[in-house]
Amino acid sequence: MNKQKSFEDKGPAGILYVVPTPIGNLEDITIRGLNTLKSVDLIAAEDTRNTKKLLTHFDIHCSMVSYHEHSQDSRVAHLISQLKNGKDVALVSDAGMPAISDPGAPLIQAVLAEELSVVVLPGANAALCALVGSGLATDQFYFFGFLPRKNKERKRALQRLQRQNSTVILYESPYRLTETLEDIHFYLGNRQIAIARELTKRFEEYVRGTIEEVMNWTKTGTIKGEFCIVIEGNPEESDNQEEAWWEKLTINQHVDYYIEKDQLSSKMAIKQVAEDRKISKRDVYQSYHVE
Repeated sequence: MNKQKSFEDKGPAGILYVVPTPIGNLEDITIRGLNTLKSVDLIAAEDTRNTKKLLTHFDIHCSMVSYHEHSQDSRVAHLISQLKNGKDVALVSDAGMPAISDPGAPLIQAVLAEELSVVVLPGANAALCALVGSGLATDQFYFFGFLPRKNKERKRALQRLQRQNSTVILYESPYRLTETLEDIHFYLGNRQIAIARELTKRFEEYVRGTIEEVMNWTKTGTIKGEFCIVIEGNPEESDNQEEAWWEKLTINQHVDYYIEKDQLSSKMAIKQVAEDRKISKRDVYQSYHVE
């Protein structure tokens, strides 16, 4: 059990402050966030070059140390040592709330495991901005972040999302947006969707409609900047959500999917379809190669 009263008199140890940074517009940062960055002894930054620009803009002068996914193991012990020596540390990401789709979470967990204090400041977050601006339901939502890149893991993730009643929020890069929309359409059907890009920046843009409409937009629209994708939850009742992702496919379409998406040979694809459908390989082979 870990109990913390964040605003009582500070003990001998330092505090880890989790400080959200702008997601686009520099005015996204709060007054409290600026005051915290001015008062701490050390800033742990995902990319010190990006954070340096922010600090320079607001005339903040503070020591920094890099903390990113490739430096976690070597930095955690150092930062905990600083806290135990009474130094206050601010954790920042390149943009938005630290620990949301960035490497901040392991540091927070390690600090709490040492029974040190973690104080989280409210602030900018792309997922919540996109959700509220999407026009889709906000009473329940499921944040997934980035989909896996490997086909097999990606397929499993989309199969889980297919059964999700709540509004779903994804992050995606401009380089994979078209492919991701195609996969969403394949697994989740033609649901309502909204995509948001360049949030809080000058070229902020929302595109709302069905998945097919948004897919058509990508042929002529501007695909630049980081994207948030907000997807309508499964409109069906939960009792009907156990339908397999391939139920609406013909046997031949099912085989073609594994050949095209998972790059299986026709022999292995037929075997997988037979396992999925719990029918004989001979029946699948007959349908695919003969009929």
